[in-house]
Amino acid sequence: MALRIIATGGTFDKHYDEIAGKLTFAASHLPQVIQRARITTEIALEELPLLDSLDMQDIDRRRVLASCTHAAEQAIVIIHGTDTMRETAAVLGAAALEKTIVVTGAMIPYAIANSDALFNFGFACGVAQALPHGVYVAMNGKIFAWDKVEKNRAAGVFEPL
Repeated sequence: MALRIIATGGTFDKHYDEIAGKLTFAASHLPQVIQRARITTEIALEELPLLDSLDMQDIDRRRVLASCTHAAEQAIVIIHGTDTMRETAAVLGAAALEKTIVVTGAMIPYAIANSDALFNFGFACGVAQALPHGVYVAMNGKIFAWDKVEKNRAAGVFEPL
């Protein structure tokens, strides 16, 4: 089974700018992440404009939906910022595509020590190939239906509604 990975940015793909002392976007980490994860299934990587999810607008969510709609692959993993992951998942869920779409991200950027990015990525890739068609959020070893999840900002975890 082929797998499509769609990069949209989020904390997962941020780089630390040592001069400015802040997190910014540059090139996606996903080519390195895919290689490091040693996934042997065929992967198609699609990079959309990398955004902090708080900066995502309706047009950006429609772009993600269009990518999923036009993808030849039946299993799709979307790398997304955690703050508005649920909103994008809702757009995808309402479309009711005949595909398995798993949205994931990271609380700590991939490039920073002790990041959860690599684990979340691998976990999402695995479950995207095993779950029935639908839209899911997969974070830190848990899978949630797109309409039954929320981010607990105080605890830094995703929880069922």
